[in-house]
Amino acid sequence: MKLTSEEIERYKRHLVLKEVGGPGQQKLKNSSALVVGAGGLGSPVLLYLAAAGVGTIGVIDDDRVSLDNLQRQVIHDTAHVDTLKTESAAETIGRINPHVNVVRHSERLDADNGLDIISQYDIVADGSDNFATRYLVNDACYLAKKPLVFAAIGPFDGYLSTFRPFENDTDGKPKPCYRCIFPEAPPPGTVANCAEVGILGAVAGVLGTLQAIEVLKEIIGVGESLSDGRLLIYDARGARFQSVNVAWDPNNPLTGESATITDLAIHKTADGSQAA
Repeated sequence: MKLTSEEIERYKRHLVLKEVGGPGQQKLKNSSALVVGAGGLGSPVLLYLAAAGVGTIGVIDDDRVSLDNLQRQVIHDTAHVDTLKTESAAETIGRINPHVNVVRHSERLDADNGLDIISQYDIVADGSDNFATRYLVNDACYLAKKPLVFAAIGPFDGYLSTFRPFENDTDGKPKPCYRCIFPEAPPPGTVANCAEVGILGAVAGVLGTLQAIEVLKEIIGVGESLSDGRLLIYDARGARFQSVNVAWDPNNPLTGESATITDLAIHKTADGSQAA
C-alpha cells in the first residue's frame, strides 16, 4: 500500500531522514507489532509505534485501568479508569494516528494462545511485569521465529535487549535469548513488584521509549541491533547507561545443545492450568 498524501505530510520528518525515507516508512506501514502489556512499558511503546506509522499494532492485556496506574501508564487517563486497558489504549492510538489498525487481545497471554497470537505479528515488544510471562513470550517468539524486544524496570533502573535466537551470529552460534541471560526465575517472594516497592514513573517512560526505538530499528533495518549480544542497563539515580555483552548459553533448555523445550507445555502446571 502506498502512502497517502495525508500520510506523506504526517511522516515528513521520517521521509527526510535518509535512514528511513520513503522505503523505511513503507516498511513501517506494512509491518505488524504485538505489544505484550499496556502498562508502564507498553504505554510509550504503543504511543511511539502508533506515531511512527506501524500499520498494525496488537495489544494484549486482560487488566483494567486503575487510578494508581496513571502515574506511569501514560496511554491511559482518568476518564478511562475501570476500562479495559486494551480499549483505552486503542482509543488513544486512534486519536494519535487514525491510519493505524489496532488489534485488541483482551486476554492473558498463556501457553494455550501464545503461539497463535505471536505468530500473527512480525515483531514482539514484551512489556510484561512478571517472570512467568517473560519466559513464555521468549519461548513463543523463538518457536514462532519472531524477533523479541524485551524490557524490564525496577524502582530506578531498567534493562533492555533484543533477541533473535533463531538466527546465528558471525561465529555460526545461535544468538542469545532471554534464557541465556536469566537461566531461571528467582524464587517466589525474593523480588518485590512495583506495588510493594514503588517506581519512579518516568523510568518506565525512558525504557519504553528505548524499547520502541529498537522495534522501529528492527522493522526498518537500520543501525546496530541489540540482538548481537548486548544488554542495555539504565540507572536513573546515577544518570548512567551501561552495555553488557551477553552470549548464547549452550546449556539453556530452549536453544542449547540439548534443548528440551519444543513447545509451550512447560508453561502449564501438572494439572493443566497455566503456570504462575
